[in-house]
Amino acid sequence: MEELDIILETAKEQMQGTVSHLEVAFDKLRAGKATPAMLSSVRVDYYGSLSPLTQIANVNTPDAMTLSIQPYERNLIHEIEKAIINANLGFAPSNNGDTIIISIPPVTEERRKELVKMAKSDMETAKISLRNARQDANKALKAVKEASEDMVKDYETRVQGLTDKFSKKLEEALTKKEAEIMKV
Repeated sequence: MEELDIILETAKEQMQGTVSHLEVAFDKLRAGKATPAMLSSVRVDYYGSLSPLTQIANVNTPDAMTLSIQPYERNLIHEIEKAIINANLGFAPSNNGDTIIISIPPVTEERRKELVKMAKSDMETAKISLRNARQDANKALKAVKEASEDMVKDYETRVQGLTDKFSKKLEEALTKKEAEIMKV
């Protein structure tokens, strides 16, 4: 039945979105290794409007402990430095006139444990989102008038299967992130 398939597909898309959202949240958790995603929240005053750093500069990682930012316009160096400091990420940018260099300090054991807690919290939020998607799908399935009870039960089983599949993906992402954070 087409309406039931649409409900199932919508649930699948919501669950995939939850996994993607968790991966983005995990990218922002700094595990000691420099990544351009660490600066994804930085907004720079670019001629009166706040623009994402990646739109006005090239962000690279020359090595595992350094971020290099090459502005497309040289006169933006001081604005970019100010934006990085104001983003309160704990970085101290320095420049050589052409590029901004950020040295990433090593992460302490205490901070690593704190990051794992944050990752677990993000994971719990994602699991709640998965359960909500499952609940919404099941309600929508029960609301379909033309569907028989057996069909609804069949689709509820499929929704549960999707929930289990995506829940496993969340668990795998957390395990991977925990290992990355705790690796010295």
